[in-house]
Amino acid sequence: MYETLEIERTGKVATIWMNRPAVFNAFDEQLIAELAAACKELDADAGVRVVILGGRGKHFSAGADLNWMKRASQFTHEQNVEDARKFAGMLRTLAGMSKPTIARVQGAALGGGTGLTAACDMAVASDDAAFSTSEVKFGIIPSAISPYVLRAIGPRHALRYFQSAERISAQRALSIGLVGEVVPREELDACLAGIVDALLAGGPQAQKAAKDLIAAVHGQPIDEIISEETAQRIARQRATDEAKDGIAAFLDKRPPAWL
Repeated sequence: MYETLEIERTGKVATIWMNRPAVFNAFDEQLIAELAAACKELDADAGVRVVILGGRGKHFSAGADLNWMKRASQFTHEQNVEDARKFAGMLRTLAGMSKPTIARVQGAALGGGTGLTAACDMAVASDDAAFSTSEVKFGIIPSAISPYVLRAIGPRHALRYFQSAERISAQRALSIGLVGEVVPREELDACLAGIVDALLAGGPQAQKAAKDLIAAVHGQPIDEIISEETAQRIARQRATDEAKDGIAAFLDKRPPAWL
């Protein structure tokens, strides 16, 4: 079904593998379209609880394919807008998935590769991973990826790296919040397995509601309006069958239905 991707399913976990190792999983129009389609497919699949995004070969993603960039440089304004909308839409689809998403990063994750990392809910990186918002080196800006990178590292770090395009080491990425774990490359999958096990122990409806909660509460003043909003949200969640079963399972010392 996909030419630039592979989807690997193991139980309730699906891994989207970007599969262009010869060009370090650089993305072009086709990879962008297929990533968006794969995210929609897996989000609609009730049998999938967790989605991992990875790259085949030595590198996660070297960012934009040079041939794609060359074609884009010859576009009209209208063509450039339409092309950029597709990339921005793919990132929004990935970031907006209703189930947990994890970036599995090794090697280079440059430009849009950094954006893909930030668009996932969480990220695990090998200790040889390297990141960069490198767009200014080409006379452009990291516009489409900016909402997700800003969410991850904040405006102060973004002011530096959006302008300097410096390489960001795995340890530096950890310290500024771009990734949550850094391990030797051979330990990447074991680290992911631990996170996946923790995610599978939670209620799927509650996890979706938790993602929605963060989007609703972040950046809002702590006032009567937001207090009421949080009260309404927990009240609605308590009334769900999932919550009733989860609480009963805890009291009865049995696994909840989702396990």
